[in-house]
Amino acid sequence: MKKILSIVIALALLGGGGAGAYFYFMKPAEASAVEGDKSHAKKQDSKDKADTSKHIFVELDPLILPIIDESGVTQTVSLVVALEVADEKAGSLITAQAPRLKDAYIQKLYGVLNNQAALKGGVIQVNTLKKQLNKISNKVLGDDIVHDVLLQVVQQRPV
Repeated sequence: MKKILSIVIALALLGGGGAGAYFYFMKPAEASAVEGDKSHAKKQDSKDKADTSKHIFVELDPLILPIIDESGVTQTVSLVVALEVADEKAGSLITAQAPRLKDAYIQKLYGVLNNQAALKGGVIQVNTLKKQLNKISNKVLGDDIVHDVLLQVVQQRPV
């Protein structure tokens, strides 16, 4: 009985010591930071949130393009494009110019996809596609309107 009691007490002391060490040495990062560092971190977080919250995204209607080779239409490509802009004013400009923008996208991508410039092994190269869409957006809308072109959906379907 004495042995069992001494084992239980030893385990309780070891467990308590281990838990105390864990809680003492594993403090959260905020608790160990200096007060000035905390305010700087909060300012930086709010600044980052403010920068991204200013930007809005304007989603365009889906684009459907055929890929044509010597034997005819081999596949169709569906794209859903969203444009990242700085404010509502730029968003309304994109909404007003959406038909011109989509027309320019179709004209450029029709040639790029059919000449196999954006295809590698039959698969669309998304980076090449994004670069082309960014160039077209800047050409149609002017520089510094569109921050980035985001591809929401890219689908290829064989015909």
